[in-house]
Amino acid sequence: MPESASLSIAVLGGTGAEGRGLAVRWANAGHSVILGSRDAARAAQAAAELSQYVAPRQVAGAGNREAAAQAQIVVLAVPYTAQRATVEHVREQLAGKILIDVTVPLAPPGVSRVQLPQGGSAVQAMQQLLGPQTRVVSAFQNVSAHYLSDLTRHIECDVLVCGDDRDAREIAVRLANDAGLRGLHAGVLANSAAAEALTSVLIAINRHYQVPAAGLRITGLPEAKPPGA
Repeated sequence: MPESASLSIAVLGGTGAEGRGLAVRWANAGHSVILGSRDAARAAQAAAELSQYVAPRQVAGAGNREAAAQAQIVVLAVPYTAQRATVEHVREQLAGKILIDVTVPLAPPGVSRVQLPQGGSAVQAMQQLLGPQTRVVSAFQNVSAHYLSDLTRHIECDVLVCGDDRDAREIAVRLANDAGLRGLHAGVLANSAAAEALTSVLIAINRHYQVPAAGLRITGLPEAKPPGA
């Protein structure tokens, strides 16, 4: 797939802050974006609002199954409590596709305390559920939603991309770069446990230092090409 090619991306949970932020950045980068929600009307309303920021490009809205069926890449940006049910709901539509799972196993009220599920990674559990017909990638867990929807803001944050399929990881790395972040290959899907745990660490840092959007930077790497280079 050429690096410059536009992708069709369904963002399930696209009416939430993280999903909306990623969706508007990908639409702004020229990708075809569909917001998915349990409530198709709510998705359509949110899509119309985002379309104002990326005009003349348009963001579409649909129910989760319809959105997943229309897209090449499906991004899951729902709360941990809805992760499994959402994946099971769209399981048929995910066959043969890449699922980028943004899920973090947070259990309120103790969200600043690491609470990984049994087996380690919440995202790896989805790969086990879906089987080899869907390539699952973990990414974007450590990106705060606070500034994502502001297209004028440069966000200094690295995205750790984990997955057992290198080509699928490469697409997620590209989408991180297209969103104005820096995507980094971080190994196999089991390594997602580290990224998932780091979210609680970042929440604790935010609270202690009274900042809204602490992020990660990996040092010692060559500088990534700027977007569009």
